[in-house]
Amino acid sequence: MKGRFLALVSALFLCASPASAQLVEAVPLAEYGKLPDVERSAISPSGDRVALLTTIQGKRVIYAIENQEKAIAAIEVGDMKVRSIRWVGDDRIMLTSSQTEDLGMDFTTDKAEFFVAQILPVAGDEEGGVVFGDSARHPDAIIGNYGVREVDGTHYGFFGGIELTRGRAGSRSKLTIEHTRPHLFRVDLETMKIRKVAQAAPPSRGNDWLIDASGEVAFTLEVDYGSGAWFLRNARGSTILDGKQVRASISLVGLTYDGSEAILAERSNTGNNWFTIGQNGGEPKEFLEDVDFQDLFFDPATGHLMGYTVGTEEDERHIFADKALQQKAERVREAFADFEASISGWTSDLSDVIVRTSGNGDSGTIYAVDLATNRANAIAYQRVAIGPDKVGPISTFEYTASDGLEMDGILTLPPGREPVNLPMVMLPHGGPGAADYPVFDWWAQAFASRGYAVFQPNFRGSTNRTVAFRRAGYGEWGRKMQTDKSDGLAALAKAGIVDPDRACIVGASYGGYAALAGVTVQQGLYKCAVAVAPVSDIRNMFNEDVRASGRARTTKIALREQLGDSSLWDEVSPLRLARRADAPIMLIHGVDDTVVPYSHAAKMADKLKDAGKPYELVTLEGEDHWLSLSTTRQQMLGNAVRWVEQHNPAD
Repeated sequence: MKGRFLALVSALFLCASPASAQLVEAVPLAEYGKLPDVERSAISPSGDRVALLTTIQGKRVIYAIENQEKAIAAIEVGDMKVRSIRWVGDDRIMLTSSQTEDLGMDFTTDKAEFFVAQILPVAGDEEGGVVFGDSARHPDAIIGNYGVREVDGTHYGFFGGIELTRGRAGSRSKLTIEHTRPHLFRVDLETMKIRKVAQAAPPSRGNDWLIDASGEVAFTLEVDYGSGAWFLRNARGSTILDGKQVRASISLVGLTYDGSEAILAERSNTGNNWFTIGQNGGEPKEFLEDVDFQDLFFDPATGHLMGYTVGTEEDERHIFADKALQQKAERVREAFADFEASISGWTSDLSDVIVRTSGNGDSGTIYAVDLATNRANAIAYQRVAIGPDKVGPISTFEYTASDGLEMDGILTLPPGREPVNLPMVMLPHGGPGAADYPVFDWWAQAFASRGYAVFQPNFRGSTNRTVAFRRAGYGEWGRKMQTDKSDGLAALAKAGIVDPDRACIVGASYGGYAALAGVTVQQGLYKCAVAVAPVSDIRNMFNEDVRASGRARTTKIALREQLGDSSLWDEVSPLRLARRADAPIMLIHGVDDTVVPYSHAAKMADKLKDAGKPYELVTLEGEDHWLSLSTTRQQMLGNAVRWVEQHNPAD
C-alpha cells in the first residue's frame, strides 16, 4: 500500500503542471481557501533529499524525494497544525506543530499555543520520537528551539522546556509545576535522551541562548521584564555586558561569521541598533555599519552568520561574506530574474537550493536547483488547480497620502477583465507591522476571481520602507493609518481603475480592526465590512496584552508608545462606536485564538445587535488566529465572499 501511494504522489507532483489545466469555469473558492497543495519545503544537509508538506487526495503527508525525482517516504500527519519541517541529517525530519490549550485561573492568559517537536525517520525500520516525550518530569511542550548541532556524528537539538518538581521525600504529592520559566536542554535526536545544559532565569526574568557549532552554550542573555535591566554572559557564565531598556527590547540575533562573537539588536527611538561583542567583553562594535540590510541568514548546521539581504521585492539580493557562495547566489538570482522568486532553503555550501516563485501567472512553484549540474526542476506546485490564466494580474500601485507621505500598495485585478471602473475590495494587512508584496495572495486572488479589484495598502506603520515610515504609524490607529487606506481608494478611483461607490473593506487581526474602523470611525466609504479575528477595542487589547506579560512595566511602556495617548483610544475603538456603523458588518473569529481573544468579535456583535445594525457573526470552531486549518479557512473565505457579493455585487 505504501509503495502504491508513493507512486501516486510521484505522478501527481513531478508530472503535473498548472499550465496543462484548461478550465472554462471559475476556480471553486475552496481551491483558494484550503491549505496550499504544498505548504512547506526543506532540503537535507547533503542536498540530495527534499521534504514537502503536502496534501494528496485528501491525505496530508510529509513527502520526501531523492535526487529531485525518486520518492522515498510519505508520512501522514493528519490535520495537525504544522509550524515547520527541517532535516536532521539526511535520514530524519523534525516536525514542529502546535495545539491550543485552555489554561487554569492561575495563568496570565486563558489560552495558550503549545509547540511540540517530533523526529520522523524517512527510511528503514527506525523509530522516531517526541522531544521530552519519554520523560515524566518534562511536559512535551518546547519553549524555544535553539538549533540542531552535529557533534561526533550525533545530532543534538537544543530546546527550552519546563521541568516539574517532586514533593518532599516521603510525601504523596505528585509532580507539580513550580514555574513555567524554561530551562535549556540538549536532546539526542536519535535516542531522545535529554540533558539539562542551562538553568531557567530567576522569577520575573527570561533567558535567551546562543549555541555554538560544537553544541555548547556560547552566550546567555537575561532580561528583567519589570525593570528592563539586562545582562549578557559568556560561555564561562561571566557577565560581559549589561544595560537597561525601558521596553526590554534587547535581543540575541545569532553568531558572527566565525562564531566568535554574538550579534545583538537593541531597539531605540530611531530603530534597531545592531552590535557585536566577543567572549572577553570590551567595547561593543557596530554591526554592518552603513549597510541597509533587510534580513540576516545563518548556517543551520553551525549557527554562524552566512550573510544578509538587501533590497525588497524584485530587487532583493542575498549578500554572502564568502565570495564562492556569493557567486552561486548570483547564479540563482540570474536564473530566476524573470520571476518573483525567493530562496527558501539551501545547503551550507549553497550547492543545492530550494527556490519558490509566485506572482503573475504563477500560483506558487517549488524548484530544486543543483548548481553543480546546473539543473533546476519544478518539483511541486502550490495550487495545481489555479493555472496561469486564472491568476489575476498583480502590480504595485504608488500613491500619495493626504498629508503628502509617499506610499504604495499591491493591486490585484480580475483575470480577463479591463481595469476600468471595477468594484473593489480594500484588504489591509495585519500586524500592523507587516507589509504586502506583488506575489500570489490566496485571499486577494479569491476576490479577484469573482470580479473585484483588490487593493492591499502598505499604510504608514508597514515594514516595507524605512524605520521612520514604520514609526509614523505610532499613535495613528484609526487616524492617519486609516486614512492612508481610503486615500488609496481615492487614488485608484482617480486613475479610473475602481468605482469608489462600490467598495467593501475586508481584513484580519489589525486588518480586521481596520475593516471595522472603515465603517465606524470612518463613514460613507464602504458598502460592507468583513472583520476576521478583529481587534474591536484598543483598551481591551492593551489590558489583555499587559495581563499576558505578567503585568510587566516594559510591556506597558512599549504598547503606550505604539498606541499613543490612552485618553484618545475610545475615539477610534469600533466597539465604542457600534451605533455609528453605516454598512453591514460580518464578524468571523476562531474560538481558539490566543492572539486576539474571541471576545472581541462576540462583544462587537452584541453592540451591533443592541444598536440595531445589520451584522453576522461566524464562529470558527477549533480555529486559531492564523487560520491554520483547511476546513475553517474555507469556511471563512466562503462567508467573506458571500457577504461582499451580497452587499456589493461585482456585476
